[in-house]
Amino acid sequence: MLRWLLVFVIAFLLFNAMAGWLRRIGLGKLPGDFSFRWKGREVFVPLASSVVLSLIAAGIGWLI
Repeated sequence: MLRWLLVFVIAFLLFNAMAGWLRRIGLGKLPGDFSFRWKGREVFVPLASSVVLSLIAAGIGWLI
C-alpha cells in the first residue's frame, strides 16, 4: 500500500511540474482535468489527461 501511495505522489508532482507543457499540447484542457488555486498556488489535477496518457503508454507497451 505504501508503494502505491508513493507512486501516486510522484505522479501528482510530475503532472504539476509538467502542467504548462501539457496545456500547450492540449492535454490540460480535457473535461475531467481540474485546476484550482489553494493557498496562493495553482494545483493541477489531470484526471482525464492521465487516462489518455495511460492508454497511449499501454498501446505502446502492447506494440513492443
